[in-house]
Amino acid sequence: MKEGEVRPLAICVFRKMDQILVAEDFDTTKGETFYRPLGGTIEFGEYGQDTVVREIREELGVEVRNLRYLGTLQNIFTYEGKKGHEIVLTYEGDLSDKSMYDKTSIEGLEGEAPFKVVWKSLDYFKNGRAPLYPEGLLDLVVEIDRLRQGE
Repeated sequence: MKEGEVRPLAICVFRKMDQILVAEDFDTTKGETFYRPLGGTIEFGEYGQDTVVREIREELGVEVRNLRYLGTLQNIFTYEGKKGHEIVLTYEGDLSDKSMYDKTSIEGLEGEAPFKVVWKSLDYFKNGRAPLYPEGLLDLVVEIDRLRQGE
């Protein structure tokens, strides 16, 4: 994350009933554990959906199926004491490896660095037990659910 620049991202929400798959992280400056869906920086000349496919392949070693665009979010935040600004293309999709849905915790890789990936219920975030980033994602997912139930 370069300070003073807007970073384009693409993330994907994977669902297992009322749960979503999220990476767990910790901001040492705030003393805060937080969660965010998997994805990453959109590279020059790359479409958002291609970013999601590439990032999930790199981070989890699996393919993405049935990718659907949900919306765009803007995220202005402070992480480890540094200001950040992201434009986030948000997708929903399915993991090709069905065994991933049976795991409670998965080890992801960002380059050589491992990170923890878990399934968390939407109620966990609705009840304020931990933040879900980017800001506005929970509202977007809840609104999509509401619209689907009205269909």
